[in-house]
Amino acid sequence: MTRYIFSRLLQMIPPLIGLTLILFVLLRIGGDPVAHLVRPEATQDEIAQVRAAYGFDQPLYKQYFRQLGLILRGDFGDSFRFRTAAMPLVLERLPATLELALASMIVALIIAIPAGILAAVYQNTPIDLFVTTGSTLGRAMPNFWIGIMLILIFSVQLRWLPVSGRLEPFSIVLPAITLGSGIATALARVLRSSMLEVMRQEYMTTAKAKGVGKWTILIRHGVRNALIPFITMLGLQVAWLLGGSVIVEEVFAWPGLGRLLLNAVLVRDLAVVQAGVFVFGFVVMAANLLVDISYAFLDPRIRYR
Repeated sequence: MTRYIFSRLLQMIPPLIGLTLILFVLLRIGGDPVAHLVRPEATQDEIAQVRAAYGFDQPLYKQYFRQLGLILRGDFGDSFRFRTAAMPLVLERLPATLELALASMIVALIIAIPAGILAAVYQNTPIDLFVTTGSTLGRAMPNFWIGIMLILIFSVQLRWLPVSGRLEPFSIVLPAITLGSGIATALARVLRSSMLEVMRQEYMTTAKAKGVGKWTILIRHGVRNALIPFITMLGLQVAWLLGGSVIVEEVFAWPGLGRLLLNAVLVRDLAVVQAGVFVFGFVVMAANLLVDISYAFLDPRIRYR
């Protein structure tokens, strides 16, 4: 297992390098970054000086390889806006985003696991119809709209929860529900389908014939065997979760990495954008690695060599 983990960590290097190339191209396509570094009334000589100071006067391929060399040493450059190193700034905001992501995942699991199991057990009943309809509608509603509705109901009208920020313990409740509800809709549908497939297996029928209770069979045999597709989808939702956090953090003024990235994109703060997306990419790959490792614990037949 240790050798497998080390091998997977090495395999993460080429995609991360490819990510830096994609970011470099996209950020340069968006326009001249020097325009955000000089005054609107700057002369051509001043613009040329700034361009030379940041290396933007060199050919693009030289700019990229110079930047890649710095990234391999852990240097993503300095933020144009904050006048400080980009990576420490990103890592400073990362804990708030991970806190929100963890809380959102907990909310998603609390909703999705009971909903998926009940929809499978009571297939083609009003419970099943409610779960499938709710998951479809929940997936169709954008995060920012859900967040605004929750603010209007629970913060403005009922005054139960804080509107925004991260100062109070309950400030995370509304952002977590906003993000988690969207993930729960996809997870519930996958768990329902997986449970229906497992419930048709012969070992489930054998357990029933032995007189084992219905819910005992479902919990001890059904749920565990249905979790592998569920865990796979859970890993895929990490990318969706981090992407959704960009909007949700802005709606709730949550001081996380997503909000920092959004503001950096608006002012074309290239170093912060590259460092933030790089960290997001690494987190997604690490989550997928954890998902692959979890397969061996869920199914003893799976072994990594």
